Amino acid sequence: MNAPLGGIWLWLPLLLTWLTPEVNSSWWYMRATGGSSRVMCDNVPGLVSSQRQLCHRHPDVMRAISQGVAEWTAECQHQFRQHRWNCNTLDRDHSLFGRVLLRSSRESAFVYAISSAGVVFAITRACSQGEVKSCSCDPKKMGSAKDSKGIFDWGGCSDNIDYGIKFARAFVDAKERKGKDARALMNLHNNRAGRKAVKQFLKQECKCHGVSGSCTLRTCWLAMADFRKTGDYLWRKYNGAIQVVMNQDGTGFTVANERFKKPTKNDLVYFENSPDYCIRDREAVPASSCCLFITQDLLPATLIHTHTLGRKWHSEKGMGCCFYFIFSHLQAMPSWAS
Repeated sequence: MNAPLGGIWLWLPLLLTWLTPEVNSSWWYMRATGGSSRVMCDNVPGLVSSQRQLCHRHPDVMRAISQGVAEWTAECQHQFRQHRWNCNTLDRDHSLFGRVLLRSSRESAFVYAISSAGVVFAITRACSQGEVKSCSCDPKKMGSAKDSKGIFDWGGCSDNIDYGIKFARAFVDAKERKGKDARALMNLHNNRAGRKAVKQFLKQECKCHGVSGSCTLRTCWLAMADFRKTGDYLWRKYNGAIQVVMNQDGTGFTVANERFKKPTKNDLVYFENSPDYCIRDREAVPASSCCLFITQDLLPATLIHTHTLGRKWHSEKGMGCCFYFIFSHLQAMPSWAS
């Protein structure tokens, strides 16, 4: 091993800990805790009392939520795959995303919306699969109904999305409801937009009964669409997100520019312009950071491409240092670093 690089590699974890800024904890960190419900509930920093109570009372729902974190973070990364900030997560960071979401930007708006949608999707799916004791298929979808094709019978297992939305609102919004500031209102608005997005893509599926599939009788149920549809929809909302300011009495929003349309409950809202993710954040990465040790001469040819070297000297918000950022994007650890 190259001696200078070997030394860097040995003290890198300590340096990362020193450089990583402190940010608020979030239920998003449930992905990293794993284990039993009690372990999860007691080891996720930042949960407010009502969230911790729900966590202990509904361990099966918490398992669904924690498993769902991986799904909605993957969807976030898919949507931002062509962008400088690509929804990269920090496994050791209690906020999951680091400092980047401290700014009330449109990126924050999207992450809050997609995470809230992810909770609804995960809980509703777990209900339909019989993994949650407190819910099952939608009990309201019984008897007969009528659509453009005629009369049909409700049957099968309709996704109980109302339960998913109700639980997601109680759990996800709990921390924000304790706050009275502008950011809390922004988060609550975007959380709701995310929940509504999932319900928008409920689809009716039917099975025909009759001679030779004549469909003289139909049995139908409601099912959620693939989560990608929700992600694509929220991505469009991200691109059309509306910048707002607080109104005079501090209870709601008004558009920051009179040329903007007034946001609806389905729109994403934000307060601050996004930072330039190509410029190093000096607050997140001090000038004495380990980025100064990384030079092109020390990087093997396999690392020299746009995705890594192009950002070698720039730390995106939330990244402890550029060295960590480069390695977090490698498909496999190079031999010289082991």
